[in-house]
Amino acid sequence: METIRVLSDFHAAHRQLNYDGKCRYVHGHTWIGTFVLKAEQFPRNHLDMSIDFGHLKDILRHLDHKMMVCEQDEVFLKSGLFEPEGVVLIPGDSPSVENVANYCLERVIQVIRSEYPDRGISYDIEVTIQETDHNIFVVERSVTI
Repeated sequence: METIRVLSDFHAAHRQLNYDGKCRYVHGHTWIGTFVLKAEQFPRNHLDMSIDFGHLKDILRHLDHKMMVCEQDEVFLKSGLFEPEGVVLIPGDSPSVENVANYCLERVIQVIRSEYPDRGISYDIEVTIQETDHNIFVVERSVTI
């Protein structure tokens, strides 16, 4: 079994719509993301490298210094008020740590598919998003690509 582990941080803001507490207000965090990919043996490119670590880190870099919102956040989605490139739409009903983790997981799968499509390789993928020192969410999925 081979393992790839990539860790990076990013600074981003969000708010929880319809939340009855202080998190309903715009606030930011220094988030930490960790991606763990496992496969019996990773495919290799012409440089004898497996998944490009930089492509995985780009997922988190894309979130850096952005406002993460959900589809219901009509204020931040008004392009006349905010620059669209500064806003990231997170699927789900809120840009919660859970939904940020699932957003990142889908992008990890896209990276693998773009680098090594249709190889029939089974990957175990774990995405950990740490929102604060004490709030961490982990999502895992096994996929064959």
